Amino acid sequence: MKTLVVIKPDGVERGLVGEIISRFEKYGFSIKAIKITQLNRETAERLYAVHEGKTFFDDLIQYVTSGHIIPLVIEMKDSGIEEGIKLIRKIVGATNPLEAEMGSIRGDYASDISYNIVHASDSEKSNSYETPIFFNKEEILD
Repeated sequence: MKTLVVIKPDGVERGLVGEIISRFEKYGFSIKAIKITQLNRETAERLYAVHEGKTFFDDLIQYVTSGHIIPLVIEMKDSGIEEGIKLIRKIVGATNPLEAEMGSIRGDYASDISYNIVHASDSEKSNSYETPIFFNKEEILD
């Protein structure tokens, strides 16, 4: 099972990239693709299209385009996609850091619901849509 995780600008700026990646590796995930980039508005709007029209949409787009991000594809062998995504979502923590469990990435490092360190696909459907925004098939290792 492979899925997308994106370390957002606040995670990169705060020097948390290694810590975030190591959290996934400690649970048995391996990196299959990784890059550093900065989103333009068009790409950010495509990534967060499900939130278009919501009150926080413009702030989210401004935030995610404000600095470098690190998208990565991670894999857990012998795991179904939905099972793997559930584990990733537990490692990441609730979107609102006030609701995220301590020990999760957001529970330990996020300061605000808008600045929540990391994005992770929340379903097989969103993963299928989101991963190609960042990676083509040739960039993802088997």
